[in-house]
Amino acid sequence: MAAVTLSQLKLGDKINEDVLTPLGGILFHKGRIVTPKEVEILQAFLITAVEVESTQASGKTREDAAEDTAQEASLPVAASALHEEYDQMVKVLRQVFNSFVAGQAMPVMDIRKQLEKMLEHIKSYNLLTFAPRQFMEKDYLLHNSITCALTSYQIAQWTGFPQKDWMQLAFAGLLHDIGNVKIDKSILTKPNPLSAEEKEEMMRHTVLGYQLLKNVPALNEGVKMSALQHHEKIDGTGYPLGIDATKIHPYAKIVAIADIFHAMTLNKAYRKAASPYLVLEQIQSDAFGKLDPGYVRIFVEKATQFHNGTIVKLSDERIGEIVFSDHNHPTRPWVSIDGTIVNLIVDRHLHIREVLR
Repeated sequence: MAAVTLSQLKLGDKINEDVLTPLGGILFHKGRIVTPKEVEILQAFLITAVEVESTQASGKTREDAAEDTAQEASLPVAASALHEEYDQMVKVLRQVFNSFVAGQAMPVMDIRKQLEKMLEHIKSYNLLTFAPRQFMEKDYLLHNSITCALTSYQIAQWTGFPQKDWMQLAFAGLLHDIGNVKIDKSILTKPNPLSAEEKEEMMRHTVLGYQLLKNVPALNEGVKMSALQHHEKIDGTGYPLGIDATKIHPYAKIVAIADIFHAMTLNKAYRKAASPYLVLEQIQSDAFGKLDPGYVRIFVEKATQFHNGTIVKLSDERIGEIVFSDHNHPTRPWVSIDGTIVNLIVDRHLHIREVLR
């Protein structure tokens, strides 16, 4: 074990003692491997030296370890059990979409089996930080559907739905956009505003989705109504039926929140992903007349329940540590940066871009 200054720190070094922030929170736990991300955070917190494990015992030089870690850093997001099952879910859902295009029956049991495997790891899912290991914009519909399944399942738990509804709400999130398999792909990926005719065609995906699901006995009515109603608004200004809150199925109200969140935080061919915190604020504003306000309130509160000490990057690229969260403004905590408190409630021109740890 040896203490090295930040200038001497090498990619691949293994941190051998917990690194603390100036406020006493743990910045990195013992055993963390140094990558460019760790160096950036250490610099932001003005850490001058860290204890690292010697690589001599393994027969590797620090340069060897650095090369190994640099190679690892070039790979997709690190594997986790959730990511493994998520990747399998992508394969299963791709087959489902292809089967519908070919006019085949839905393999409900295959879908449920993989959903159950994925949802076994729901405790490690954080909707603000989770990212697919491999994401191609042409597969946006697959990723939006699967992340909506995860988030709908989580919202069901947060909002007190009976356990018997949790899996069906995951199905609702997964299949809410199934009608898009019947829509011309050139419309779904068009970078410019849709014409009136194209918009009308795109809006048909809700009815088409309901028609695809209505005769599947293993799915309850909430799943089918979510496909039909997830673009309805509680003030009656949505589509396809223009119904108000009294007629929108509770499942559809949940899926609508998940769909908006992931539609805005996943990359599309014609639009880059937005900060999840700005999206949460947008969802909060949409709760007035558009989304169910009760579900939105719980969703935002639960999604932003950070412990003090969470490390975040702001929109101006500065990195800091959350030191206080106001429950009235859950997306705008106080952040300590180099000993100075930035109150995001006051500094409205700033927002959290990313959670680093």
